[in-house]
Amino acid sequence: ICYGAQYLAHAYGGEVAPAASREYGRANLASVDPEASLLDGVSSGSQVWMSHGDTIVRMPDHYRIISSTGDIEVGAFQITGESTFGLQFHPEVHHTTEGRKILHNFLVGTCGCGQLWTPDSFVESTVSELREKLGNDRVVLGLSGGVDSSVAAMLLHKAIGDHLTSIFVDNGLLRKDEFTKVLATYKKLGLNVIGVDARKKFLDDLKGITDPELKRKSIGRNFIEVFEEEAGKLEDVKWLAQGTIYPDVIESVSVNGPSAKIKSHHNVGGLPEMMNLDIVEPLKLLFKDEVRKVGKSVGLDPIIRNRHPFPGPGLAVRILGDITEEKVRMLQEADDIFIGGLMETGLYEEVWQAGVVLLPVQSVGVMGDERTYELAVALRAVTSVDGMTADWAKLPYDFLARVSNDIINKVRGINRVVYDISSKPPATIEWE
Repeated sequence: ICYGAQYLAHAYGGEVAPAASREYGRANLASVDPEASLLDGVSSGSQVWMSHGDTIVRMPDHYRIISSTGDIEVGAFQITGESTFGLQFHPEVHHTTEGRKILHNFLVGTCGCGQLWTPDSFVESTVSELREKLGNDRVVLGLSGGVDSSVAAMLLHKAIGDHLTSIFVDNGLLRKDEFTKVLATYKKLGLNVIGVDARKKFLDDLKGITDPELKRKSIGRNFIEVFEEEAGKLEDVKWLAQGTIYPDVIESVSVNGPSAKIKSHHNVGGLPEMMNLDIVEPLKLLFKDEVRKVGKSVGLDPIIRNRHPFPGPGLAVRILGDITEEKVRMLQEADDIFIGGLMETGLYEEVWQAGVVLLPVQSVGVMGDERTYELAVALRAVTSVDGMTADWAKLPYDFLARVSNDIINKVRGINRVVYDISSKPPATIEWE
């Protein structure tokens, strides 16, 4: 797939070169070979998702092209006489509309795989593995209020009960009133939760930092320090549990190859060597849609299970540039208006993820009879299934107009609102 297809072509005598027209995002198959088992049932014109700047310009003699797009001749190929295929596009992402069919053809038709995974089977096997791995050890887990850490907590609670202590940290970068509301929800679920107010520690350490990677590193470092301090108050804690999921790992690690590290995730790697806790990550091979299904299987409250993804570093990566308490206040107020509006209009569940980004840009405005020179915000809302690819959500204009008007009128310090219409790729969902 993608670079792998290029490698297969190059390794056997083909040629790969920079494409005359780079492809990032949606493309359409202009031709499909009806004899290719991999593409059985796939229609010509089907939408696929691309992410490449190089392309295969010459094929090895024993390769045959089985699909093309309007811009590139080699959209997919097969090695003659083998069940070996190469795809320039990504069948594994949601926005390749017939990608599941292609993967089904390969896994079930070509490889003869069974289809045995279910949320219930995952819960059963994972709980069993956790019991065997952890035994009577005590575990401390960092709850963020999001789906991933919450599902991880429910799995661990199911496996080891009160041997799990969960810690929910207020880092000063949560959504408006989130700490109080989510803490109450966790306690209703029967989890043993400790709430920690660490706002000053996090915000003080972020002063003057503008680089997004340094922000993430700062938050990750403080996150671990808070846990070490809190875990030190507990007896015999040996494990730190995290809600890491597979996209976190993919975006954080480049495994000796051409795929660049996209961004550091606060709960992936970078743990200080002096840390005395081992790591357990029960969800690290799952995608977000699978995590939600597992959450339903373990009885996680829908209020948390259906929440939009929220970045681990919180609003720090939605405040471009330096972070101040005043900027956090502005962003919390604007975000509350946007998310609240989505919920009130029934649009929340139609959107994969939404939020507001505070931009380091001031613009001229007029309020009453006075000139203003205040900050701008960007609304970001996307549709997706697994977060690996995403498209901007086509929200109604009247809704966007109302949200814009409410933010400008109600949030002191903001006088302009824009809407982000970028897809992933080439953009990422978060701005930082």
